[in-house]
Amino acid sequence: MKKWLVGTVLAGTLALAACGNGEETKTADNSNADPGLTAFQNNSCVGCHGKDLEGASGPNLTQVGAKYSKAEIADIIKNGKGNMPKGQAQGEDVDKIAEYLSKQK
Repeated sequence: MKKWLVGTVLAGTLALAACGNGEETKTADNSNADPGLTAFQNNSCVGCHGKDLEGASGPNLTQVGAKYSKAEIADIIKNGKGNMPKGQAQGEDVDKIAEYLSKQK
C-alpha cells in the first residue's frame, strides 16, 4: 500500500512539474520594468517565446519589430497566426505587448 501511495504522489508531482514552463514569471511590482515586458511575462508569452524572446516552442521574437509594425503585432496577438492561437492577451495588455515587441529590432 505504501509503495502505491508513494508512486501515485510521485507521478502526480511529475505531471504537475511538466505543466510549468520551468521559469517563474515576474509580476508587475517591478516599477522599472517596461509595461509591455511585464504584460508579456504575465500573459504567459514566455512559455512559448522564452523569457528573453529567444523562442521555445514559438518563434524567436528578438527582432520581430523589424518584420512587423505595432499594429500588425497587435493583430497577431488578438487574432493569432500560424500555430499561435488568438486571444493570448486581452485589453490594454495587447497594446502594451505590441508596443514592447515593436521596439525589438
